[in-house]
Amino acid sequence: MDFDQLDLRLFSSIAQLSNITRAAEAQHLSLPAASARIRALEEHAGVPLLHREARGVRLTPAGDAFLHHARGLLRQTEQLRLDMREYARGLRGHVRIQGNTTAVTDILPAVLPSFLKANPKVNVEVQERQNSQIALGVLEGRADVGIVSTRMDIPGLRAIHFSTDRLVLVVPRGHRLARRKSIPFADTLDESQVGMHAGSTLREHLSQVTALMGKSLHFRVELASFDAVCHMVAAGVGIGVVPEMSARRNLATLPIVQVELADAWRVRERYLLVRDGETLPAYAQSLIDALLEFHAAKNPRK
Repeated sequence: MDFDQLDLRLFSSIAQLSNITRAAEAQHLSLPAASARIRALEEHAGVPLLHREARGVRLTPAGDAFLHHARGLLRQTEQLRLDMREYARGLRGHVRIQGNTTAVTDILPAVLPSFLKANPKVNVEVQERQNSQIALGVLEGRADVGIVSTRMDIPGLRAIHFSTDRLVLVVPRGHRLARRKSIPFADTLDESQVGMHAGSTLREHLSQVTALMGKSLHFRVELASFDAVCHMVAAGVGIGVVPEMSARRNLATLPIVQVELADAWRVRERYLLVRDGETLPAYAQSLIDALLEFHAAKNPRK
């Protein structure tokens, strides 16, 4: 089905205003013209999209679905317009990355500055997503590159291993657990916990782990970065689980101690996801190479 952009904007306005007359005015259309366009949309869809009522209109279930897709198409069209404007100004490339929390808060901030400096006409868009959402985003073309913390064998995607990391426990110096060399995560649940915000990859992962134990995880404070978690732990607010690379970065400057977790799930293999069989632009491949080189330098034995 082909839809005119004006039809999509009109329908979105009707949904927002619950009134065809006011929506027509907002789109600079006459009421007969707007009504004819909506009737044509419903004919194409094969189902009613609106309930006509005395005081206005409301969406049918099919209308709700149509609105969801209409707004998505309008957003994509606007993004296309903005991207083309950037290219007209001399931009050579735009890379869209979806990554988990570690990628967004730790990995990319370490890699992107030098990459962007070396590629002044390339823009990078970064979005934080869950692992499954990242895979779908790359597969459906909403992202060019994905960064996940688990192996995902999905038809249509190619997974490139680029680093191995571990989750560790950080506790305040002098805490009763500070002398432990290793501890099962289950033995920490009675302690005050400091963690990442709801929706972060690690938060979701730990919630799943505790759910399998038949328990729930409660945080005294929820934060937006692993460095912030380490600072709260150092202040004595509680204990927290963070990637080892984040713990190491803070051990020298904060009064915290790293304790190994005994659980097998502490080890996380990180992968880059790209669409299988698709040749990336040179600037996008250059960013992938920068990520691989960064972690090769950090882990020369791996």
